[in-house]
Amino acid sequence: MTMITSPNGIGRRAWLGLTLGVLMLSALGVRGQLPTAERILFLGDSITYQGTYVTIIEAALIAQYPERHFVVLNLGLSSETVSGLSEEGHAGGRFPRPDLHERLDRILTQSKPELVIACYGMNDGIYHPFDAGRFASFQHGVRRLREKVIGSGADIIHLTPPVFDPQPIATKVLPARRDHYPAPFAGYNGVLDIYAKWLSDQSKEAGWVVWDLHGEMNRALAVARASDPTFTFARDGVHPNAAGHLVMAGPILRQWGLKTTTAGWPLHPRGEEIFKLVQQKQETLRDSWLSTVGHQRPGVAVGLPFPKAEAMAAVWDTQARALAARP
Repeated sequence: MTMITSPNGIGRRAWLGLTLGVLMLSALGVRGQLPTAERILFLGDSITYQGTYVTIIEAALIAQYPERHFVVLNLGLSSETVSGLSEEGHAGGRFPRPDLHERLDRILTQSKPELVIACYGMNDGIYHPFDAGRFASFQHGVRRLREKVIGSGADIIHLTPPVFDPQPIATKVLPARRDHYPAPFAGYNGVLDIYAKWLSDQSKEAGWVVWDLHGEMNRALAVARASDPTFTFARDGVHPNAAGHLVMAGPILRQWGLKTTTAGWPLHPRGEEIFKLVQQKQETLRDSWLSTVGHQRPGVAVGLPFPKAEAMAAVWDTQARALAARP
């Protein structure tokens, strides 16, 4: 039975409206098709590093297909861009934003993915009004990423960036037509609309596989806010809560025919337990992989030595699959 929950801070009427949308996505999802690739790598910024949407997807894979051994890796890195850009004074001037391309060759060589799912854009406009030069850097960075991944022998799926929501941080954003932006531009989601549209257009113009989670989040936010004007997916304007991550996962769940509850757990009698085991596994492996591959972002937790992390992850994986296989 599908569970309906109302997370803290979300109006019940708005959440019920969002619930109906998620249930519709789940119903559509049962007609999806699993990828042929079994070694799947997620790349992105702090939203991917946070990883709830990745956990939702892997937990659903295990719950529905415990006999299939998909390997789902998360090497998202906080603050990262695909464009190589960084705003002046980022992180209080302590360090510039890391550039994916500094570590990309090492990632591909060491993790050996068959499929890469990449979600960039949120940081690439550096929270300023639209600028053609920054946009060109984003486009160039995405193309470089794509060329490297395909050159390694893997396939790639591009995800459009999540939404930026100025409403919960209204006192901290800045209007247009300023020379300097020490705080985010209030209309930054409009910049992301442009970035998302360009990515989506590549599916028709260049044959790329692009799944538009930006559009889904925009629509879900509008529906929820029609009932509850205070609704938000991100209290800091950027990083989605669990409900936001479930909407982010929506295009992948639908494409792959995966089913979840509205809490994001697999649609399985032991779904919550499976999810929590996968979450432990994901966080442990993520930190270990980031430390093993290396990066230039200070302040990231140091992971366990890889053999130890892998052994711990194998135990949680076995436990999750055993729960999934029970009638």
